[in-house]
Amino acid sequence: MAETLTRIAETAGAVIHAPGGAEVCGDVEVSGVDLVSDRLNEGDLFAALPGTHTHGAVFAAETPAAAILTDAAGAGILREAGETRPVLEVADVRAVLGDVAAELYGHPSRGFTVIGVTGTSGKTTVSYLVEAGLMAAGAKVGLIGTTGTRIDGRKIPTSLTTPEAPTLQALFRRMADEGVTHLVMEVSSHALALRRVLGVDFDVAGFTNLSQDHLDFHPTMEDYFQAKALLFDPASPMSAHRAVVCVDDDWGARMAGLCPDTLTVATHGQAGDVTVGEVTAAADGSQDFELTISDAAPRGVHLPLPGAFNVANASLAIALAERCGVDLDRFIAGLGGVSVPGRMQRVDRGQDFIAVVDYAHKPGALAEVLDTLDHQVDGRVAVVLGAGGERDHSKRPLMGAEAAKGADLVVVTDDNPRDEDPAPIRAAVVEGARGVTGGRATEIREIGSRREAIRAAVAWARPGDAVIVAGKGHETGQLVRGVTHPFDDREELAAALEARADGTRADETRADAPDAAGSADAPDAADVKENDR
Repeated sequence: MAETLTRIAETAGAVIHAPGGAEVCGDVEVSGVDLVSDRLNEGDLFAALPGTHTHGAVFAAETPAAAILTDAAGAGILREAGETRPVLEVADVRAVLGDVAAELYGHPSRGFTVIGVTGTSGKTTVSYLVEAGLMAAGAKVGLIGTTGTRIDGRKIPTSLTTPEAPTLQALFRRMADEGVTHLVMEVSSHALALRRVLGVDFDVAGFTNLSQDHLDFHPTMEDYFQAKALLFDPASPMSAHRAVVCVDDDWGARMAGLCPDTLTVATHGQAGDVTVGEVTAAADGSQDFELTISDAAPRGVHLPLPGAFNVANASLAIALAERCGVDLDRFIAGLGGVSVPGRMQRVDRGQDFIAVVDYAHKPGALAEVLDTLDHQVDGRVAVVLGAGGERDHSKRPLMGAEAAKGADLVVVTDDNPRDEDPAPIRAAVVEGARGVTGGRATEIREIGSRREAIRAAVAWARPGDAVIVAGKGHETGQLVRGVTHPFDDREELAAALEARADGTRADETRADAPDAAGSADAPDAADVKENDR
């Protein structure tokens, strides 16, 4: 699709600067927009934003763009460079980029039902549950989230939990052209704060919970909450028409008061529009419960996922479907076979104890998964964990503390150290673990190599125990000193289990894994979601 610069300027509230006057270039058409200079095609609009060190406008000359959208500082750089293409100047590029992209791609999100899911924990699981239920109910579904993008179950390459506005709107256009009827997408606090979802027509928004995370990006928990609230507050240009909010925590109760058309979900005995009856858990971790929505008769739900938090996730997913007018019987039936990559994902190689990989990389989530495992086994629990580099430092000792409270063996290792020295990161986690008084842990170990840490936990386990490798979940790489080394906790855990079974050394089967110093060499191509981690 294409739009004239005059129309784009009207949408953005921009002033057009061009040789010979704005009226000369008003009929010039642009057919796409991007803020990454090397992704632009001829006839596109380059969105030149200020960066941490360099303004994007300095790269304009290298692009084949037909015109440039930028701010006053960028316009000044372009003037000094003698730029001859039309320049659209606005006060804040991010404040208009979503609307501009939506206009260029024909507002595709208006053509299908858009369900946005936000919160600290559970976004991915809720999205997978909604996708599975909708497909069972006969919908053609698009999914955008931490584990990637899918159209009708088919994986589409993308990066970031919530892509930048131009990529997002281009994806919507593709989905609309392929006949998608419903889209479920994770909406991160970064995406809301950076206004990536401006121009998205959200039909329903869902809120899971809020706990400490991303305080490297948000200065306070209140700022973190206010970013999430942009999806619910009617005064926000990004707010949804209707909302479903889990009120199991105080943040949820507060969020529910923002949107006038809200369905509340309560799974801990509080008052709510959607409530959960008695939950029965099987030995394999699957659960059955009754869900009551308003005055309707209770519905039985079978959920193949363990943990009270997944009962809350499933209840939220079903309530979102109800808000969309979906056949709930078919939707609920579709939840029976769902699995979520790296979320309480069991790895079984015939061992006589439970081995699990989970994405838990914040204190609250770690506490929940440890509690879930404790209720599943009669034996002991071991946890392998670390903390990400160049992220919220205050979270590190809290992760260690939760591990010491909920596990018998705590093995502290490297997560994604990025450009930080991993040793001080591990030290902070260990300090938090050792600082717990009256905790459960009887042994705390520090092993820098993540592979060796996993192997140590597996070697420690006895029949009836549980081992959980936490923090990276579905990720297939470990980011060390600017290089993403291939590393998948699920593969490494499986290799350790197989090595234990046949008596070989696990490191002989996975020689390509990075050690504590990140000495292995591999292409920077793994799936590590930077805005989430």
